[in-house]
Amino acid sequence: MGIVAGLDSSPDFTRIVVCDTDTGAVLRQGYAPHPVETTEGGARPSDVDPQAWLLSLGEAAGGGLLEGVQAIGVSAQQNAVVPLDSQGNTVRPAMVGGDKRAQVAAADLVDALGGREAWAQAVGSVPQAAQPVTKLRWLAKSEPEAALRTAVLLQAHDWLVWQLLGRPVRRTTDRGGASGTGYWSAATGGYRPDLVELALGHQVMLPEVIGPSEAAGTTPEGLLISAGTGETMAAAFGLGLGLGDAVVSLGASGSVMAIHPEALVDQTGMITSLADATGMHLPVVTTLNAVRTLRGAAEMLGLADLESLSDLAMKSTPGAHGLVLLPYLEGERTPNLPHAAGTLSGLRRESMKAEHLARAAFEGMLCGLADALDVLRGRGVEVRRVFLLGPAAELPAVQAAAPALFGAQVVVPQPADYAAIGAARQAAWALGVSQGTLDPRTPPPWQGAAAQVLEPGEELAVGQAVRQQFVSVRDQTHPGVFRL
Repeated sequence: MGIVAGLDSSPDFTRIVVCDTDTGAVLRQGYAPHPVETTEGGARPSDVDPQAWLLSLGEAAGGGLLEGVQAIGVSAQQNAVVPLDSQGNTVRPAMVGGDKRAQVAAADLVDALGGREAWAQAVGSVPQAAQPVTKLRWLAKSEPEAALRTAVLLQAHDWLVWQLLGRPVRRTTDRGGASGTGYWSAATGGYRPDLVELALGHQVMLPEVIGPSEAAGTTPEGLLISAGTGETMAAAFGLGLGLGDAVVSLGASGSVMAIHPEALVDQTGMITSLADATGMHLPVVTTLNAVRTLRGAAEMLGLADLESLSDLAMKSTPGAHGLVLLPYLEGERTPNLPHAAGTLSGLRRESMKAEHLARAAFEGMLCGLADALDVLRGRGVEVRRVFLLGPAAELPAVQAAAPALFGAQVVVPQPADYAAIGAARQAAWALGVSQGTLDPRTPPPWQGAAAQVLEPGEELAVGQAVRQQFVSVRDQTHPGVFRL
């Protein structure tokens, strides 16, 4: 028996778990916020000194947390770009998060390559404001001197791995992290340096993409450091996802992803073709409206919180007496309706009650996510189980409706640090391969997440009728927009 550590550097904090290499049991853990000041109004800054990540890491690892650890895996926030000069120093602070400054740059890049289809074919995704490739375009236009000095590009987990190893000449990344950059293709397994040049204006050095079970190196103290990966990929690995599994993540916006054996090239741009942390693929479909739909409905009904909205919705019945809410409050990405608004349909005297509107809000949100699931199913992705993540997954109204609307078993995992656990599992894999005790193609079989399992059961037919009611209103209101 050995012990390994998983380190997750999220946008706000560092969390470290120390796990048993054989079972994955969490033995101890540490936590520290990043020493980063928020902007006025409490928003996260778009620029962050990456040293803040190291300071947070050091604090989280205090008190002998890593004593006896043989290997460390690193998960970190995605879409953070760290531009370095030829000496390895940061040219400017890291550009992080969904950077609204880069929205014009995204449109510029789409046009520069010849449209959305050209990007989907090239790298499996269409530039969005958050993506590294788009941030490079913004940098070239807005800070040309910094762009010129940029000689090396790293993402957050690449930079942290490099620092832990003592800043060696070799710089590495993994397939998962690389697949989100906008200049690496999961389909071909290779970089597109021409797209970096299109965005930044010149060529730079990019980190070597190593395999899921490979080690990035060993620290001066002898600790093995695994490849590392992005938070999404690490969380999927920590949850123990496999073929037939999908994840529906309920944030203000929503995302649906699934494990698939091959990269999906989607010319409409609805699917972002990412790689996972095991050598498989992780197609992702996002919606702009998930929990924001529920919050809007709660405010409209004068309710203090989502729990009250859920309680009210449970007083209604499936189908909400004919009320259908198309939840396109912020426009929508899936289907592609950037300028749409929400629609409430089916108003009759008997349906004009608060509980029916509450129920329609939950059903509208979940049907919108079911549309995203259908995009994946329409491309041959098998979905037998749906893992439901986010605090809203605990709401009774969500749990009552989701299995029948998704047409699949729904798994609600207990809250845990799945990205950190996934990073630790990757460390255990790399350690086992280095010792000759694990196959480089087969990760350690850790215990799956403790979870509540919900079956569609007898409600399946009712759920599919509710879904058809939603689809009918969607197609009448926005004809031809949703072709699978």
